[in-house]
Amino acid sequence: MEEDQLLKSYFYDLPPELIAQRPADPRDSSRLLVFDEASGTVEHAHFRDLPKFLPPKATLVLNNSRVFPCRLPAKKTTGGKAEIFFLSLKDEGSGHPCLIKTTGKKRVGDQFILTGSHGDISATIKKVNDEGVFTISIDGELSDLIEEQGKVPIPPYIRSGESDAQDLLDYQTLYAREDLEGTGSVAAPTAGLHFTEKVFSDLAVKEILPHHVTLHVGLGTFRPVKVANIMDHKMHEENFYVEESVWQNIINSNYRVAVGTTSLRVLESLWPTKDLYQGGEMRGTDIFLHPGIKVQSINALMTNFHLPESTLLMLVSALIGREKTLELYEIAVKERYRFFSYGDAMLILRDQRRVV
Repeated sequence: MEEDQLLKSYFYDLPPELIAQRPADPRDSSRLLVFDEASGTVEHAHFRDLPKFLPPKATLVLNNSRVFPCRLPAKKTTGGKAEIFFLSLKDEGSGHPCLIKTTGKKRVGDQFILTGSHGDISATIKKVNDEGVFTISIDGELSDLIEEQGKVPIPPYIRSGESDAQDLLDYQTLYAREDLEGTGSVAAPTAGLHFTEKVFSDLAVKEILPHHVTLHVGLGTFRPVKVANIMDHKMHEENFYVEESVWQNIINSNYRVAVGTTSLRVLESLWPTKDLYQGGEMRGTDIFLHPGIKVQSINALMTNFHLPESTLLMLVSALIGREKTLELYEIAVKERYRFFSYGDAMLILRDQRRVV
């Protein structure tokens, strides 16, 4: 088996104190590690310096999906505590997909009680799939409960996953928008958290404009890899769409910058048939980018520093190779960069000889 296919090959040591617990303030004061693949050079800057590293008229591709407060407290009918983590607010016909945290085994037919200001709502398990995802039916109005009691789904490495009022603002991009179908993301597209109006204004001076795609972040992005050979890993499908005019601007651009791994996954999902896609329709993708997969759609990637052995780290490795990726992470650790969702950022400027 090739080393690039081994899960353990994507492990690196990270001192716990480098895991960011709050974002930089202001957002654009976060640090930025810039890697120029053609020259092999590394430069240390701040996110507010982003415009100077990009050519005029470059196209920024950003994921504008909005995070919804998807974690709801619940009780078992026996009185025991539980938490329901909704993966979508949309009823998919048989019910809502979710994760359930509670003691004891969970079976089809089990009921949970959600308590709101308008009374109790019952949630019943209808189905369990092999990935530990449950489908539940709700006998009341879910949106009111989400608005009243929903917690922001910050990851467990940030304050043990216990969000507060500040996270309602911090764990959302400046440009996130409500989805017309009433769904959204269960994790933020974190590369976008660094942007401020000032950065967008400075980019506009160079005619670098944002182009928004929408991918609703779900299990596909944050589910851990549990197999020794990454080729055996199956990504969970996530939904995305791009408006027709936006898509045409993206494919006609001479220099494309994906802001975040989710934006890149949208582009790579569509790129093989880019001239046939008309835009405006919801699609699903389970694309898994890793070394051995040729990334064709972008000239540069803006991304945060990701967890060891994660599919996101493998995605970055697909661009510049696993060894170079881990080398850059080692530099970031040495230079005391802040890691993960609320951490600092990295800009990869690809060697244009490798871009199709």
